[in-house]
Amino acid sequence: MKLLELHKGDRALIKKVDTDEALKTRLASFGVVRGSELTVEACSIGKQTMEILVDGTLIGLRGEEAEKIEVEKL
Repeated sequence: MKLLELHKGDRALIKKVDTDEALKTRLASFGVVRGSELTVEACSIGKQTMEILVDGTLIGLRGEEAEKIEVEKL
């Protein structure tokens, strides 16, 4: 399942970050890596943007970025 499919309050485990190296490196600097647990804190209308909490860091993602992150819902 993709991160974009989750809703506010859902928790998930990151399984794969399937994007270009530049974005993968940027996300990794915030802790968005395989095996990390996240919580969806907020979603905009239409899920154009999302806020996720990973290891105490609140991260804002565009919908197209969230679509490239594969997760397993907890």
